[in-house]
Amino acid sequence: MCGILAVLGCAAGDEKEKRARVLELSRRLKHRGPDWSGLRQVGDCYLSHQRLAIVDPASGDQPLYNEDQTVVVTVNGEIYNHQAIREQLAATNHKFRTGSDCEVIAHLYEEHGEEFVDMLDGVFAFVLLDTRSGTFLAARDAIGVTPLYIGKNGGGFRRWYNPPWFSEEIPSVPYDPLALRKAFEKAVTKRLMTDVPFGVLLSGGLDSSLVAAVTGSPDLKAAKEVADYLGTVHTEFYFTVQDGIDAIEDVIYHTETYDVTTIRASTPMFLMSRKIKALGVKMVISGEGSDEIFGGYLYFHKAPNKEEFHRETCRKLKALHQYDCLRANKATSAWGLEARVPFLDKEFINEAMSIDPEWKMIRPDLGRIEKWAVRKAFDDEEQPYLPKKSAILTVPGGPSVACSTAKAIEWDAQWSGNLDPSGRAALGVHVAAYEEESEKQVKATIAAGASTKKPRTTIEVVANGVAIEG
Repeated sequence: MCGILAVLGCAAGDEKEKRARVLELSRRLKHRGPDWSGLRQVGDCYLSHQRLAIVDPASGDQPLYNEDQTVVVTVNGEIYNHQAIREQLAATNHKFRTGSDCEVIAHLYEEHGEEFVDMLDGVFAFVLLDTRSGTFLAARDAIGVTPLYIGKNGGGFRRWYNPPWFSEEIPSVPYDPLALRKAFEKAVTKRLMTDVPFGVLLSGGLDSSLVAAVTGSPDLKAAKEVADYLGTVHTEFYFTVQDGIDAIEDVIYHTETYDVTTIRASTPMFLMSRKIKALGVKMVISGEGSDEIFGGYLYFHKAPNKEEFHRETCRKLKALHQYDCLRANKATSAWGLEARVPFLDKEFINEAMSIDPEWKMIRPDLGRIEKWAVRKAFDDEEQPYLPKKSAILTVPGGPSVACSTAKAIEWDAQWSGNLDPSGRAALGVHVAAYEEESEKQVKATIAAGASTKKPRTTIEVVANGVAIEG
């Protein structure tokens, strides 16, 4: 991910001082984009960019323009369908200056005005300036995977993303595991669009295991020209509790929040991102979003019916940009690393959120555990995607209030007085979870000679990719 700054309609003052101030502010984002700094001034409007070069590193510097440079855009993001858009625009005589996936934005705006935003398949935040009319357009991706902060003086907001699930109307489409699987495979494939070394964040749990398995499958490797994704090099690094404590001030600075749960979850990702970037990796694929879509949090055990289950997933998705998206974006970009999240693909979300929530409900009597719908979609007896038993046993203990919304607290009377930010600590759900499995793993670790005092993280380098196991 990159860093963008747009200052539009500056107050009167010395031009040199204003430009210097914009440059100063832009440099504060340089950790997000250490590869290039760009600034375009048009009258009293400034568009700056700090670039992390992932696609077309040689010529994709920003800001970007249309042919006569009357439309200027600064973008933080990835447009996965840019090749198809380029072909459509080339047919109407549009000319491109770079190979950057983001350049299509300026040309799409010329053709369709502000209506073009819904044509973009990707994650993005951008500010576009039309110098002909003196107007601007700022937009963010559907879920908020990429953050965008706006201070305004006039103008207004318009929602461009209005999927059926926004209404929280209960869907009734029968569960189709094959359709869900294909939608996820497509979401992962899009995110293999890169001209630099990439990796997969692999925790050993269900979500990251599926991401890693799909990324490494032979057919997708061929599709993305990573057929050499073979031999592995294993590297281990360690971090201590003190390392985490020492990093908290920096984590708060980069995530720009004091939310306890976000900071706690961001700290290991922040420490890991530093090590990953040191390997020369600039992009990783991660598993955020699955719990919100499929009700993977433990408290979904208490959902009284499918209607409440579905409405809670809608609430979680709508708020995701304030929590997990923020963590995944900012904890990684602090070190100039980009995180891509296929579970939050717009098309995949539409497919998953159209399923009758009865199929997502946690029903032990029917053998349905947390995220059963996504597990079943990849439970192929001939070629199973789940790499090992530990990818199935990913949910500990019993129901917990952890990560629930205020509305879901009403599902169980014993939760009503629980003010702990996590809920896990208060109810002790995770303490005894899978003690037998954990004990086996600890014994195996000791037998291998690893210290039990320091958390171990394994980094698996696989040719053009990297799998990081925490």
